[in-house]
Amino acid sequence: MIVTILTSSRADYGILRPLISKLDADSFFELHLVVFGTHNSEFHGNTIREIENDQTPVFKKISTPFDGDSPKAISDIIGNTYLEFSKFWAESNTDLILCLGDRYEMFAAVGAAVPFNIPIGHISGGEITEGAIDNIYRNSLTLMSTYHFASCEVYRENIVRITDINRNAFNVGALNFDNLTSMEFYSKNEFNDTFNIELKDNTILITLHPETISFEKNEEYVIALISALEDLSDYRQLITMPNADTSGVIIRNKILEYSSSTKNTVFIVESLGWKGYLSAMKHCKFMLGNTSSGFVEASFFPKKVINLGDRQKGRLVSNNIFNTPITKTDILKAVQIIESSDISKFSSLYGDGTASEKIVTILKELN
Repeated sequence: MIVTILTSSRADYGILRPLISKLDADSFFELHLVVFGTHNSEFHGNTIREIENDQTPVFKKISTPFDGDSPKAISDIIGNTYLEFSKFWAESNTDLILCLGDRYEMFAAVGAAVPFNIPIGHISGGEITEGAIDNIYRNSLTLMSTYHFASCEVYRENIVRITDINRNAFNVGALNFDNLTSMEFYSKNEFNDTFNIELKDNTILITLHPETISFEKNEEYVIALISALEDLSDYRQLITMPNADTSGVIIRNKILEYSSSTKNTVFIVESLGWKGYLSAMKHCKFMLGNTSSGFVEASFFPKKVINLGDRQKGRLVSNNIFNTPITKTDILKAVQIIESSDISKFSSLYGDGTASEKIVTILKELN
């Protein structure tokens, strides 16, 4: 069985790694890994190097340049991705496409396959993020797909409502957890040796992605965050850069400007890689921002999370997560609350770390 897995960014590759490993090791499958999107962008850290460092065989690298983050630039990226993948699918003999998540470039790559009637399996469908246009792309990927691998039962039920079809929708748990249960995280000393960043007990792990529904407010939001961070100078601040969404460059430039005026307490990274990012999460005091990893991966440890704004609105909120508007006053108030909160009775919603095994078993049964 030929299975083509699509990866367009550092985020989805990190999640897909255990599934890629299992499919590649199983003689029942012939794995074709197709790499595109920001993986090939120097501006976004050339994260294809992480794939190469893993010695994961790449079947095809497709160039889909990222030339900006305006609405027009994103529409152009979608159009160019459609064109490139229409050529690829016309020559492909794959039996199944596997895609993950909700990115616009993933929507385009998979959308180009629909006229070819290639079966599609979608991982992490049924989730809700009201503050991002990702919702539209995620639900579109769900409607394009024949097989669905949800991270929890509530999301599986959402998939059934979207498709009006109960069969072929499976609750396998969060694929992210497969990494976490088997990963050997960096110790604090190893992290320092690898990234030249000392993770102290008071480190905040920070990521602010653009809100793509209210993208005109992103400059206001990053200014509010930075203003709060200036008052949190007693904390060590590790900031990862935003992804390639509308107005992402505005956030990026403001963060770089902020970091240039600080010394020894603020560290900016384009990408830590999956192991580095999760190790930083494990060792940090709490997370601050609006990344989906604050909802799923953070629940594994568990780690306290201050979730900002509406980008992730609609996701399941467990008791390690504290939602707050993106204003300086609200952020500082949330820090006070989270410092005194107790999550000792926390229990995760996202399975037991065997999602990749379940997906492989299901694919064999469906064949």
